[in-house]
Amino acid sequence: MTMKTRFAPSPTGYLHLGGARTALFSWLHARKNNGTFVLRIEDTDIERSTPESVNAILEGMQWLGLDYDEGPYYQTQRFDRYAEVIQQLIDQGDAYYCYCSKEELDTLREQQMADKQKPRYNGKCRDNTEQQEGMNRVVRFRNPEEGEVVLNDLVKGEIVVANKELDDLIIARTDGTPTYNLTVVVDDLDMGITDVIRGDDHVNNTPRQINILKALGAELPRYAHLPMILGDDGARLSKRHGAVGVMQYRDDGFLPEALLSYLVRLGWSYGDQEVFAREEMIELFDISKVNVSASAFNTEKLIWLNHQYIMNAEPELVAGHLEWHMQQRGIDVATQGPALVDIVKAQRERSKTLVEMADASIYFYQDFTEYDAKAAKKNFKQGTDEVLQALLDAFSELSDWQGDTLHALVLQIAEQLELKLGKVAQPLRVAVCGIGMSPSIDVTLALLGRDKTLLRLQQAINYIKENRS
Repeated sequence: MTMKTRFAPSPTGYLHLGGARTALFSWLHARKNNGTFVLRIEDTDIERSTPESVNAILEGMQWLGLDYDEGPYYQTQRFDRYAEVIQQLIDQGDAYYCYCSKEELDTLREQQMADKQKPRYNGKCRDNTEQQEGMNRVVRFRNPEEGEVVLNDLVKGEIVVANKELDDLIIARTDGTPTYNLTVVVDDLDMGITDVIRGDDHVNNTPRQINILKALGAELPRYAHLPMILGDDGARLSKRHGAVGVMQYRDDGFLPEALLSYLVRLGWSYGDQEVFAREEMIELFDISKVNVSASAFNTEKLIWLNHQYIMNAEPELVAGHLEWHMQQRGIDVATQGPALVDIVKAQRERSKTLVEMADASIYFYQDFTEYDAKAAKKNFKQGTDEVLQALLDAFSELSDWQGDTLHALVLQIAEQLELKLGKVAQPLRVAVCGIGMSPSIDVTLALLGRDKTLLRLQQAINYIKENRS
């Protein structure tokens, strides 16, 4: 039988880090075993599910490169099937109508808690064979009262739950809509899911779902429940730790490859290796090697990892993601300046994120009318205009606009003026970039091109003269 995994998010918000890690582990498990990966949107919570959240999930999966072989399936398109299964369970005696009112159940719960008992349905309607028309009713699954559920979890090991600890859960609400524990069972059964990988907040649901599957005569899938992700302070991951949608990480300048490489290490490891190519993850990943204990999310570690990818990944890959950030800044790289691959090569050592790289590269594409105040004050001093004029005259005569030639010419001007290289190169940098930092001056000039360099040198000379008078 072909292995089949699924990622089944609820579209009630963005695709968060925990969900992204679940999707990644499910995707890796399928790819590792030549299996099938399914995307299923569990949108039966109609009040909270939104099209925007669906789009956020789809966009996040696409950005991360977690391609799915089937789907997306939507539960709201399968209500007829759920109703069919609910009726089947009723007909075969594995489900029944419950007419207990909310007030009655609330009273029961309060009494049980006062008696320090585990709150649970008392089975009042379990043996009621008379249907009462015109009354609000739910459908409950008739959970076995004897025996136990044995779950051999791929991560947590053997989990044993006595059936007497499980009450008769609701599988259809008063309006007839199915509940989560019913829909997920029917979907996994119909879609042939062989391996269910999900967060350990679902562990308590699994024995109940197993009993429903048994009642339907289904072959049980294998289960793997992933440990929680914590903040680096040991508290549950929240927005202050970085628990935001994965697309926020795109917006903040992270590469999807870096985020995936970081997520795969939250609960799984391969020695001390920190950086993984996508193909390596598939080859090395083993769901049985996932840690049982929770993992801590560390933003600083992610930033470090992102820098490693920016420095070492193929420049073309980085440039492809950098283009989106340049577009957000109103820059059309195709018509306004140098190729982004060359920008990546020039800026990757000093850029930890693509946001830093984009912000530090705007001057290559857009002209400016103001200079960084601190840089101008430090470098545009008495006589600087004469230095820049000498450079302008020399550059105007230059036909070979290459890095080596430009570097040699700047050195030559420094010698002619009997100045240290920094006294020439730094004012030149501020003149052509507007700021005090850039790649090496020869690389900077080569990327800017002859026309921009000459124009900006003249602009700086005029600026210095105007502010001197």
